[in-house]
Amino acid sequence: MTISNDKQQALDSPTTPALAFYGKMLTFSRLQFSTDDFAAIADQLDSTLSNKNSNIPVLIDSDVEQDLSALVELLWSWGLQPIGVVTGVLDEQARKLRLAIFPADGKRIERILPSKKVTTQLSQVAATEANTQSAVSTNDTVNSSADYNSADHTTTAEQASSTARSQTAAATEADESARAPLTAETLISAEHITSLIYDQMLRSGQSLNHVGGDLILTNSVNSGAEAITDNNLHVYGRAQGRLVAGATGDKDARIFCQVFNPSLVSVAGTYCLRDNLPEHVIDKSVEVRYLEGQGLVFTVMDNA
Repeated sequence: MTISNDKQQALDSPTTPALAFYGKMLTFSRLQFSTDDFAAIADQLDSTLSNKNSNIPVLIDSDVEQDLSALVELLWSWGLQPIGVVTGVLDEQARKLRLAIFPADGKRIERILPSKKVTTQLSQVAATEANTQSAVSTNDTVNSSADYNSADHTTTAEQASSTARSQTAAATEADESARAPLTAETLISAEHITSLIYDQMLRSGQSLNHVGGDLILTNSVNSGAEAITDNNLHVYGRAQGRLVAGATGDKDARIFCQVFNPSLVSVAGTYCLRDNLPEHVIDKSVEVRYLEGQGLVFTVMDNA
């Protein structure tokens, strides 16, 4: 490989460091295991995760001895990315696999399992399609009944019936064509458009982590609690805890708060602590988004 003089000078320059450490927050979840039964673990993952494409970095926190290599493969097959273990019984295996070993926390945060069902646009589209198919079937039945009960089976009557059916088919085709863009977009993945509405207050020590769509909180997030989603985050109460949107790197994700006063706010890994928040946005209705070259941008939403 040939290196030009300019590039060689840049490589040789003492002002160009080979690497640099900087404070970019990485958002990941902790998976706590109380069993080495992989079938039970897979069943739990099936009931917990909404899709296999989340690509969420996770820490393995196990109270029992595991076949760590096999467990890592299992988690990868579910779209999770194990990056290390919490120090404990798996330390020796983690070193052999070159996985990071993280210190244990003094206090574990409680994972909230929402009781409210998720809502997805896919079900709405399916219902619309079912209603359309029902209407088309009804029209076909009426046409068939009219043809059967007609006393006059002349060529003119048949042509009229054929014309009516053709018009019905054309109308149905036009309706399907009109709905095609929405259906195609929606059917890409049901999990990618799934939103979660949570009505309870998030209290200190609680964590609500939603993957696959917007997270909508109708109540408050207390100090010491956290709300995390890979898409947009909406908080209609007072937000004092940790707020994370775009947890898997979506730079288009946004955070919307009715009363904005978080201890930490993050979009796509770029974060800001409470002490560094602009004073004019505190306790206001605020939108937070990420802009390339600017970082986090805070906008007060004027309701007037």
